[in-house]
Amino acid sequence: MITMEHVCKSYRIAKRNAGFKEACRSLFRRETEEIQALKDVSFTIRDGEMVGYIGPNGAGKSSTIKILSGILTPDSGTVLVDGRVPHRDRIAHVKEIGVVFGQRSQLWWDVPVIDSFELLKDIYTIPDNIYKKNLEELSGLLNLGELLRSPTRQLSLGQRMRCEIAASLLHSPRILFLDEPTIGLDAVSKLAVREFIRRQNHLHGTTVILTTHDMQDIEALASRIILIGKGHILMDGTLEDIRRGGENIDETIAELYRSYDIAN
Repeated sequence: MITMEHVCKSYRIAKRNAGFKEACRSLFRRETEEIQALKDVSFTIRDGEMVGYIGPNGAGKSSTIKILSGILTPDSGTVLVDGRVPHRDRIAHVKEIGVVFGQRSQLWWDVPVIDSFELLKDIYTIPDNIYKKNLEELSGLLNLGELLRSPTRQLSLGQRMRCEIAASLLHSPRILFLDEPTIGLDAVSKLAVREFIRRQNHLHGTTVILTTHDMQDIEALASRIILIGKGHILMDGTLEDIRRGGENIDETIAELYRSYDIAN
């Protein structure tokens, strides 16, 4: 079970105008601005749920995922994932979670994918029999085949994302955080990734939290939607709670954003 209660997180960012004079001035007098990414965020996710965590750019989605995965420490509030505090129990925590950031890679750029998998095996101390079983299953389901022998830099985006998802599941995590996992993928690759995530949830009871701007991903995968905007949780329900008439999913979400005044 995943629980966030009254979580707040802020960042302080430096700002300056363009030009050499402004760059020199900032060395002695730096102008900063505080950004409140999360403001009193609370929710609970049960084991085995597939939840779509949606909102416009800058809403606080990635900050939430980073806090849940232990990368960031909240300023205040409590976070528990299967009884663990992610940022305090990081070694134990990462053995139970898988994370895929669509715009970042956990694979080593210049070596064959299988070498990255072997390194991850050692990092997670995966027993040989479990690693072999999971590698065979994931390779078959995601159609990796010859991709395992290719350097990551030579893969297309769709091929790399399939390998990224496999890498995040080699250690049999109970929870999977997916941050834009289908960004930039073609239609065939998207369908393959969606089907695999559904299968993973069905066969292994994997809890899935999905953040994406592709609402068809949400429609295909999520049984529950949590909407965040300007750092606040604005809605927690299902697609049927917000659908109106014959609107497609993109129109539904766009209207939802407008109704909460969070459209970019």
